Amino acid sequence: MYRLFFKRFLDFTLSLTAIILLSPIYIIVAFLVRTKLGSPVIFTQDRPGKDEKIFKMYKFRSMTSETDENGNLLPDEVRLTSFGKKLRSTSLDELPELFNILKGDMSIVGPRPLLVQYLPLYNEEQRHRHDVRPGLTGLAQASGRNALSWEDKFKLDVEYTRKYSFLFDIKVILMTVKSVIKKEGISSDTSATMEEFRGTSNV
Repeated sequence: MYRLFFKRFLDFTLSLTAIILLSPIYIIVAFLVRTKLGSPVIFTQDRPGKDEKIFKMYKFRSMTSETDENGNLLPDEVRLTSFGKKLRSTSLDELPELFNILKGDMSIVGPRPLLVQYLPLYNEEQRHRHDVRPGLTGLAQASGRNALSWEDKFKLDVEYTRKYSFLFDIKVILMTVKSVIKKEGISSDTSATMEEFRGTSNV
């Protein structure tokens, strides 16, 4: 029952309630992003959802649009300002994803939606991470975020798709709250965000 109906019902109800209650925070963050980083305030990007269906994910912008002399975006560590780092460390940049949850593109808990360009790189096991709606947070997100290797993340993502339940989702949410408070795993050891996934060796 939870997987067929109640999870989506909770996603819709809780995301709508959160959007209403957090509306003052949306306004404040949007104003700060506009002041410190400029327009657009909302960053949108195509991401694969359930069954690899592509949707547009919303986030508060956390990087500048600085480019080199050839018009290419500068590396993340250059464009990620101190303000952007604070947004990410508190996960406030993720708040617009509540609208994705409301629409049904995402769930509160599920594997994080990654880049479309990674789709051809997953092996058969890793591809199962798209058996469910992607989440605002997930088992991998709550277990180490960007401090985990890609392979470890995908193992946790697939594990979630096979064992999720109401109580398991509550556990993941509580783990996420703890991780956000302690500011764990915001970046990897070698990157300001996370290294690009290039496929898994010995597949």
